[in-house]
Amino acid sequence: MKSQQFMGAGMLLDRLTAQVGDRDQAIKILIERGHMTPDQKWTPEGAKRNAMTAAERAKDRASRETGLPVSHFKYDPKTNKATKR
Repeated sequence: MKSQQFMGAGMLLDRLTAQVGDRDQAIKILIERGHMTPDQKWTPEGAKRNAMTAAERAKDRASRETGLPVSHFKYDPKTNKATKR
C-alpha cells in the first residue's frame, strides 16, 4: 500500500492523498472533517491530528469509539486499525 511510506507525524495530508489517490480529494475530505480550512491551513484540531503518527491516530479513533484509554490498544499497520491488547 502506497500510504505505508507516510506513517509519521506531519504526514496526514500525504497519507490521505496516497489512500484516496488524489490530493484535491484528500484536501476536500480534510475540509469536510474540519481538519483544514478552505484556504488549506490546518485548523487547531487538524494540526493536532497532523502531529500524530498513523498509529497514534488509529489508537485515538479506537479509544474514542470504546471509551477505553489509548494504552489499551495496539496498532496493526497492515490494516491501519488499533485492536485491544
